[in-house]
Amino acid sequence: MTTPRLPQPPVAYFSMEIGLESDMPTYSGGLGVLAGDSIRAAADMGLPMVAVTLAHRKGYFRQQLDEHGQQSESDEEWEPESSLERVEPTVSVELHGTRVAIGAWKTVVPGANGAPVQVYLLDTRLPENGPEQQALTDHLYGGDLRYRLGQELVLGVGGVKMLRALGYSEVRAFHMNEGHSALLTMALLEEALSGCQAEQVDESAIEAVRRQCVFTTHTPVAAGHDQFDLSMVRDNLGDRMVRLLEACHVIRDYRLNMTRLALLLSRWSNAVAFRHGQVSREMFPGFRINEITNGVHSETWVAPPMKELFDHYIPGWRLVPFAFRHAIGIPLAELRRTHAASKTRLLDYVRRETGVSLDPGVMTIAFARRAASYKRPELLFRDLERLRTINRVAGPIQVVVAGKAHPADEMAKGLIRQVHGAARELGESIPVVYLENYNMETAGMIVPGADLWLNNPQRPLEASGTSGMKAAMNGVPSLSTLDGWWIEGHVEGVTGWAIGRDWNPASDEADADALYNKLELTVLPLFYRQPEAYAEVMRSAIALNGSFFNAQRMMLQYDREAYGP
Repeated sequence: MTTPRLPQPPVAYFSMEIGLESDMPTYSGGLGVLAGDSIRAAADMGLPMVAVTLAHRKGYFRQQLDEHGQQSESDEEWEPESSLERVEPTVSVELHGTRVAIGAWKTVVPGANGAPVQVYLLDTRLPENGPEQQALTDHLYGGDLRYRLGQELVLGVGGVKMLRALGYSEVRAFHMNEGHSALLTMALLEEALSGCQAEQVDESAIEAVRRQCVFTTHTPVAAGHDQFDLSMVRDNLGDRMVRLLEACHVIRDYRLNMTRLALLLSRWSNAVAFRHGQVSREMFPGFRINEITNGVHSETWVAPPMKELFDHYIPGWRLVPFAFRHAIGIPLAELRRTHAASKTRLLDYVRRETGVSLDPGVMTIAFARRAASYKRPELLFRDLERLRTINRVAGPIQVVVAGKAHPADEMAKGLIRQVHGAARELGESIPVVYLENYNMETAGMIVPGADLWLNNPQRPLEASGTSGMKAAMNGVPSLSTLDGWWIEGHVEGVTGWAIGRDWNPASDEADADALYNKLELTVLPLFYRQPEAYAEVMRSAIALNGSFFNAQRMMLQYDREAYGP
């Protein structure tokens, strides 16, 4: 994966969000962190790549929670000029009849193989723009649909123009990471037309665009696919853009679906797990949607204590994560001692952040991800009396929870309040802490420090899920519904445990009952009465899951399957 390559044009990777650093708020959750891991893996592998995103000067948002779990939000402001390099070119796009100037900041993601990836963050905070235009790239997923459409124009069309202005005349593939950047296809179509009128668009011009583009879809939830009324597209992007879209037969029922646009004008499209591929083909019949299961960047997500252990027993794991297979030879006693150090890091962090002292000898269950109703953060607390019984009979537990709810998602905010209510009712019998403002730094503490990683989305609404992959690399087994990546990574009692028996949807009541049964009858007895056997599951999670669900394997597949001819 790291052998020298013949010179070739770079892949241009477009993503609305990219998680590069915890204190650079250009990401909201799994999509952005996955994008960052993809870029880091490409750099390690020597895969030529350049990335484009937006500057997001006010971030996604900073979450504050009161004692009742009521979420409030504030801007998470940062200044790219404090740490990034400004590049010279300025380009522009036309938005609701006004010219919007676009600048860019550059940061460099270094590679273990000496092949850094340049990342350009587009910014409209320029003096030649009016106040509305200057604010266009401020908020990640903020504002109304009109604001979102303007951002997607800047990312897609502005991004292509910026790359050309920077000298990227040849690009191996334009990779659209989700549909937010799909308007880049219209910029490429303009290039193919060389100034001709939209009425002269023919299949050869469309095919010229299609040959250049690949697309990854990330969500099986219909609401996650951006759609805009044709009237809004016309008012904001102009008649010329509408004619181009209509010539490509993209408009359906007077609406522009960005996922459909990306699918129609890409030579390759993929979902992010095997099951997600099935669901995506049902959502968009008639399209060939392949599967490349996600992976995570091991160097980024393995905790410091575990890195030392791997350096001793699996030298070279940073460059070749396939070597995690050899984790099967790590002595169990050393693995347990190392995990205890990661757990101490987490408990120290919890104490600093909340003032709550958790017990290092008690099983720590972690549930940390974006707060959304289909992810069901409240499921563990559905029957508090039964949970108390399990805690008393099978062994004590303590729980660490984290996750932000979108500011407009009142149902998700209600679930956070529900978890806080359960924590108050459980009191000291089962300590439950909710860490606010979940970000990459917080994840780096929770993921490796837990004893058990809990994930219980409604099936089949989890596209992939990458938090459990990070946990597995750190020797933390998963207890999860069979959805997303866990269908592929689950070996019962070997890499972790399943909630429920199959992939089919089940009621909250049925899944909660299955969750309680698995905790009471299998997981907790193994943890407390057979610690060596539990450590064997930890070790197998590293060897079997860590060696496959890594970003280098994922990018190797993209290189061979998506970016190839």
